[in-house]
Amino acid sequence: MKSSLIILMFFVIGIIFGLLNIIPLKIVNSNISTYSLYLLMFLVGIGVGGDRKTWKILKEINIKILLVPFIVIVGSLLGTAVLSLFLKDINIKEALAVGAGFGYYSLSSIIITKFHGETLGVVALIANLIREITTILLTPLLAKYFGKLAPIASGGATSMDTTLPIITKFVGKEYAIISVFSGVVLTILVPFLVTFIIK
Repeated sequence: MKSSLIILMFFVIGIIFGLLNIIPLKIVNSNISTYSLYLLMFLVGIGVGGDRKTWKILKEINIKILLVPFIVIVGSLLGTAVLSLFLKDINIKEALAVGAGFGYYSLSSIIITKFHGETLGVVALIANLIREITTILLTPLLAKYFGKLAPIASGGATSMDTTLPIITKFVGKEYAIISVFSGVVLTILVPFLVTFIIK
């Protein structure tokens, strides 16, 4: 949990810096975070490419790799559908649209805002952001108590980028390919599923 707490600490410091306007807006509005993510992905790629176990596990899993994003879709939609029964202000259709974001908070919230309004768009933004942060913080526990695929499922679409480094660290480099594959599939499906559900 030490790594997760360090990540949380930096996140909180970032919020404080943002609230106090410590960092100049020119830097905040630049693409520095995108370039940092590119560098992180590059380093993870080197680690994955240099590990021969990665390709061995893919051969062993073969067709089963297709089930990972499918199970994430079913689990996410089923979970949000059940949750909607306890929410008086959000119906099942709205809850499913939020759940279909699979952690891709920027795109899903934009689509939902466009077709349904700002309120649900903000809900989608917060809910999917929480999904990403939860994965970053709880990956060690998820992997330990629910298996190596649990953090990948929790990360959803983010398992291909922002949560990939933490997933790789605690689950193993050999599962990074599965994580990226699942994340890519979900990222591609987000705009179609969210639009289909909300319209």
